[in-house]
Amino acid sequence: MCRSIKTLRPPVLPEEATEDDIRAAALQYVRKVSGFRAPAAHNREVFDRAVDAIAAATAELLEGLEVRGAAKRAG
Repeated sequence: MCRSIKTLRPPVLPEEATEDDIRAAALQYVRKVSGFRAPAAHNREVFDRAVDAIAAATAELLEGLEVRGAAKRAG
């Protein structure tokens, strides 16, 4: 779907994904789905809320994933 979103889990990403990595992926997703690179002023709030929600869901997903053969992260 969105080829510029990279895989954020180990071992594909050698270190833990940063908050910036997660937010960038969420932004790319919202841009792709909405069809807007940058929203108009009247859509900014809903656009930003969507990025926040997707970033939070992505962080939760990455935190909960158990990748077989990879060391469990201390957290």
